[in-house]
Order: sequence, then structure tokens, then C-alpha cells
Amino acid sequence: MLAKSPRCDKAKVGREEGVANKGYCSSKDIYYHGVKIHIFATKAQETLPIPKYIGLTPGGESDLKAVEMSILPLCVNMDIYADKAYFKEVLVRELKEKQNVSLYTPIKKEKGQERLNSADKLFSEAVSRMRQPIESLFNWIQEKTHIQFASKVRSTKGIFIHVFGRLAAAMLILVLGL
Repeated sequence: MLAKSPRCDKAKVGREEGVANKGYCSSKDIYYHGVKIHIFATKAQETLPIPKYIGLTPGGESDLKAVEMSILPLCVNMDIYADKAYFKEVLVRELKEKQNVSLYTPIKKEKGQERLNSADKLFSEAVSRMRQPIESLFNWIQEKTHIQFASKVRSTKGIFIHVFGRLAAAMLILVLGL
């Protein structure tokens, strides 16, 4: 986050270059000007997942759009556990048919639906259990590097230095066990 509400509408860092823009964080219920980090990782036994792909997109770009053209075409013969933002029925079908990729996401309630049926609820809980390690990785990175707080960044180059410098530091800490 380069700027939070109410400053997010006036923030300019990275806007002209298309690197950063206004986004919304539903878990914190806050609008912000900034970027989003996307991580595809492989499961590791009894430790944090190992990142295989780390990407950066403007805060306002949808998660699905961010990875649909960049990383998903590279995925073949695998299972992917993602959050609800990555679900699109057509994409799920295409990935299965063309790349032998199974994309699992928790099931969203339909508009007006008060609760999920028991089978959908169990499925969503199972997917969430598989996703828990990546959520732990994001939390761990934030704990170790305070990567989300970038209010002092004043240039587009500074955004990249802040994000990738802190990610590099986090990966060193992870690998070296510091």
C-alpha cells in the first residue's frame, strides 16, 4: 500500500507507468493506491511453501486477469488451489481440457443465497485447508519484512526496489532459516 483512503485517489506514484493504481482489500475493508503480489508456490513438507512464481500487478487489476495471460499458460499437469477470485467456469474447463490442470477454489454463494449446502461447504473447507500454507507464507513475509507498508516510496523505481528487495530478503531468511 502506497497510500490508503482518503489519499488513494490523489496518489500518483507508479500511476502513469501503469505499475500502481487504486485497489480494494476486502479482508481489511480498505481502498488503497498500490500494487498486489501474486505467488504461485509448491507445497513443502512441514514448512512454508516454496515460491515458484512471484508477480506484481496494479492494485486495481483483478487477480484472475493478472495470472490468466501470464502464468496459467505455463501450468501443465498439476492441481492449483486458489482463492475465489480465480474462479471462472470457462477457464476451469479450458485448463482441464488443454493443459490437464485442475483448478480448485472455494465455492461462492450465489446472489441472495444465505448459505452453502453441506457438500459445497465441505468442499470449500477442504480447498481452504490446502490453501492455508500459502496464506501462512503471505503472513510470514509481512511479519518478517513489513512489505505492505510502502508509504515512503516516492517513485516507480522505488516500488520495485521496495517490493522485490523485501521479497529477496524474505526468501533468504526462508532458505537460510534465520
